[in-house]
Amino acid sequence: MVSELIESGFGDKDREDFSCSERILYGANEVYNLGLDKESLKMSAGLSGGIYSRRSCGAVTASAMVLAKLFVKDRAHEGDYHRDLISEFVNRYEEELGSSVCQPLLDRYRTEEEGCRKVIIAAARILDDIVNREMKRS
Repeated sequence: MVSELIESGFGDKDREDFSCSERILYGANEVYNLGLDKESLKMSAGLSGGIYSRRSCGAVTASAMVLAKLFVKDRAHEGDYHRDLISEFVNRYEEELGSSVCQPLLDRYRTEEEGCRKVIIAAARILDDIVNREMKRS
């Protein structure tokens, strides 16, 4: 599971030094076998730091990318299934952490020692839950 991978230190500063969005996408690529190459994975860097504006949390936006990769057949307008999964993810994340906006999350949860570890693990845990449930259904 992505949450276990991240909890074990994947992406930590003394290792890969990944941002929130990179930890989620690179971790999901490894755990869920998404088949994304290095060039594709680099796209998650653009989501870092709340899209470098402290707006949408990178762990949230990268999780939406993972859900889209796994559950979209061709494009966004093909139906409600993946939209509902992504909405569920965001709602559960906001319920647990109080926001999906980067700045308030930084203010509440970021520490010098652990960075944004808590918000990343929360995102990974919710992502794992949704993905595992949906994979069992198919």
